[in-house]
Amino acid sequence: MKGKAYLVGAGPGDPGLLTLKGLEALKEADCVIYDFLANSRLLEHAKPGAETIYVGKKGSEKTLPQEEISRLLVDKAKKGKTVVRLKGGDPFIFGRGGEEAEELAAAGIEFEVVPGVTSAVAAPAYAGIPLTHRDLSSAVTFITGQENPLKERPNIAWDRLSTGRGTLVFLMGWKNLSLITEKLLANGWAPSTPVALVRWGTMTKQVSIVGRLDDITGLARGEDMKPPVVIVVGEVVALREKLNWFESKPLFGKRVLVTRALEQAGDFTRILEKEGAEPIAFPTIKTTSPPSWKELDRGIKRLSTYDWAMFTSVNGVKYFFERLYKTGYDIRELKDVRICAIGPMTARAIERLGIKVDLMPKEFKAEGILEALGRRKIKGKRFLLARALKAREILPDEIRRLGGRIDVAPAYRTVRPSKEAGELDRLLREGSIDIATFTSSSTVTNFAAMFGKKKLPELLENCKVACIGPITADTARGFGIRVDIMPRDYTIPALTRAMADYFRGRL
Repeated sequence: MKGKAYLVGAGPGDPGLLTLKGLEALKEADCVIYDFLANSRLLEHAKPGAETIYVGKKGSEKTLPQEEISRLLVDKAKKGKTVVRLKGGDPFIFGRGGEEAEELAAAGIEFEVVPGVTSAVAAPAYAGIPLTHRDLSSAVTFITGQENPLKERPNIAWDRLSTGRGTLVFLMGWKNLSLITEKLLANGWAPSTPVALVRWGTMTKQVSIVGRLDDITGLARGEDMKPPVVIVVGEVVALREKLNWFESKPLFGKRVLVTRALEQAGDFTRILEKEGAEPIAFPTIKTTSPPSWKELDRGIKRLSTYDWAMFTSVNGVKYFFERLYKTGYDIRELKDVRICAIGPMTARAIERLGIKVDLMPKEFKAEGILEALGRRKIKGKRFLLARALKAREILPDEIRRLGGRIDVAPAYRTVRPSKEAGELDRLLREGSIDIATFTSSSTVTNFAAMFGKKKLPELLENCKVACIGPITADTARGFGIRVDIMPRDYTIPALTRAMADYFRGRL
């Protein structure tokens, strides 16, 4: 039984530009064969157990020759697999997708082509350059930049490119930039014609340079530009000065160290990317089950006897309800129990389960809960607190002092992952990280354990430090770390806004 192949355009780099049809194909694939320019984060959408094969080509560095890539695609499909060939940009725009489709057709393999957003369109758009404009350009031409413009019998009709005076877009033309500009100048293009170079278009590490045909090569050398680069030639380039939306984002180009647990980093990463930052994931904690379920199981069995169930984190919610169902109970056990949550993210996690949150204090820490509960009288009430194995004792201690009865049930624990810190040490010391973020005291403590307490002030000297709230900030200062940024509200969105305000000069 033969399988099926999908030639999927992965888009130009921003993972959000993958099409819905491309996403569906990825989710169905048994095997994903992907390129250098296909964002590896897209592989997160592949189903568990799917085979992933890297065949990327980076300039002259080739993992597999094109013929072998095509053969691999056919061989996997012949074994009955659903195969996705994930290609940067669009499969049929200088992507050699046509050759791969021919091989599939010759082998009798069923295939579909899923177009992608080509970098020829996306990179200029993210640089603030519309390829056509009513007043400036009514035509656009896409040209391969890999052909030597000076060869005896070129496939590109350079003289005809001069007649329409539309916009020219060269892909893969970085190494031939000087020859391209020479050929255009020799065929009637004015030396003052605007030119833009866009490297890593649509990515948070995008770099753009604007010049003229007669000086762009020298400007590019001075900026140490390297592939992948899209070259745009034409009057529309001048619009970038007004339309540069992407590179004007408040955190654009800032490299932000994310130290929170990998399973929780996704939301933070997406928020950072929306603000133009480049997240650098380095989880210093991971969550796991507690050494014993004894206390939590006892609390679950007695749920109907409590007045309040209290949750201080999204993790507490996750592990509590997983254990609730695993022990044979369900949310009906909470019908007469009031729910208290610290912070909007914790509250949202509870509400997604169809459960109403009765109390969320204005201040997202233990003291805020005590103040809010004070109005409802703590004395004589029974509380169940589902939390981390190690946490501050102020909440249970104060509830007992005020006459309440509280059972503390460890629902999870945080541990330090085994991770090589050498590369991050190098990045921090050379100033390649702009902001280090800490979203809990545990992230600070584990970070200190990974690098050594004495090293921390020196290690973080070249970057700003952002902490989610005063407790985390106090922990950081206890290790001698300078804290530059802290939001008024102790949430991830507020932390991101505080970082943006800092770099706008508002803090």
